[in-house]
Amino acid sequence: MNATQERLRALIIKTLRLENVEPETIGEETSLFGEGLGLDSIDALELVVALEKEFGIRIGDDEVGPEVFKNLTTLGAFIDSKRKDAP
Repeated sequence: MNATQERLRALIIKTLRLENVEPETIGEETSLFGEGLGLDSIDALELVVALEKEFGIRIGDDEVGPEVFKNLTTLGAFIDSKRKDAP
């Protein structure tokens, strides 16, 4: 588990107001949509805005997809790569 994933856990819970979810219950491979946390497309939009603010990155419409937002592992790797590529 890395620092980005820890920040993501807290950000997801705060941004989406998941009052009954504790950070440690969101596993690295827990699906963010569907059977996992059960997020939907509105949640995805809110999350993109929060990610851009929190991490100082820009996320293009073509980058918001199921492979990137699959779980904390894929989302964390995406965020880390965006931050590394940022000027």
